[in-house]
Amino acid sequence: MQPDLIKCLKDLSRSEPAEQAKSLPSFAYQSSEMDVIDRSAVLQPSWQLAAHLSQLQQTGDYVVHQLADQPILVVNTGDGIQGFYNVCRHRAGPLALKNGHAKTLMCKYHGWNYHLDGRLKSAPEMQTTQGFDVSQYRLPKIKTTVWQGLVFVALNDNVPSMSALTAGITEQLLPIDLATMKFHRRDEFVLQCNWKIYVENYLEGYHLPHVHPGLNQLLDYKSYRTELGQWHSYQYSPLEQSSGFYGEGQAHYYFLYPNTMLNILPNRLQTNQVLPLSNNQCRVVFDYYYPDIPEIDQLIAQDQQFSDEIQDEDVGICEAVQLGMNSGSYQPGPLCHKREAGVHHFQELLRQAYRQASTTGY
Repeated sequence: MQPDLIKCLKDLSRSEPAEQAKSLPSFAYQSSEMDVIDRSAVLQPSWQLAAHLSQLQQTGDYVVHQLADQPILVVNTGDGIQGFYNVCRHRAGPLALKNGHAKTLMCKYHGWNYHLDGRLKSAPEMQTTQGFDVSQYRLPKIKTTVWQGLVFVALNDNVPSMSALTAGITEQLLPIDLATMKFHRRDEFVLQCNWKIYVENYLEGYHLPHVHPGLNQLLDYKSYRTELGQWHSYQYSPLEQSSGFYGEGQAHYYFLYPNTMLNILPNRLQTNQVLPLSNNQCRVVFDYYYPDIPEIDQLIAQDQQFSDEIQDEDVGICEAVQLGMNSGSYQPGPLCHKREAGVHHFQELLRQAYRQASTTGY
């Protein structure tokens, strides 16, 4: 790692008390070097949302997912849910191109065929290759776990336990059980901004009155609160309009470090995952889940229109913030202690990762 980059990382990694905290410098949102560090020091050693059990109900069901530059395949093997790299052991071809169901996993490039548990079953015309033995090849497993019906994978063994990541959330949600939800649709957005800008936008309600007038009318801004866990943060607000299509109850917004968001509203689960594409571009994967209830079609139609409105507003402001970061005029400003506690919490976890990167040479 270059000396200048090490110095920048050390500068970035200095902790600040919440009451006096300032935002990260623009370097953190612009630099191609920081993009590499974010992938290796922040995203690799973390749990990443990959699927929901409703997509993997039968033996042989599988889900394809792209985590930054890592192709992932999650499979119901019959003995459980297991993640693999979606990469053939022959010449790196894909085992699947889209979600589906199969009795075996066959590479789309040369037809190498694997059992659902990752063991190589057969390989066409390899009999004349000296020393070739199918028993010597299998797909490497990825650390996989399930929480509340959500399937997470980790590309690195150095991750906090899932119980630490989600500590207290299950109890807060009762009687809601996210495992009863079913996947219905996915939207994807490519934004011209650094992934951390989108995350930080999610982590505060400070911007609601100014960016989301429609959503602000549904939520009780004065009662909007943020609570902090070790590895997650929780924003919540009563719903103001019981006659609105969200109905009565609370809006729960959970952030699981470093890039997963759970929006939980009456009869709804929406998940956001923010993945870097470059230092100034990211992809947002937005999934919608609903229970089996009679009025489901009406809920889906209403949600799509309203969610598209909110996403358009977020895209516009996040891309404008990136332009501000790129301007050369920005100096880190103070965070609002009352409204931006989630932003400070996220930045402190980043600083922790950057401290480690500056000493280990990620």
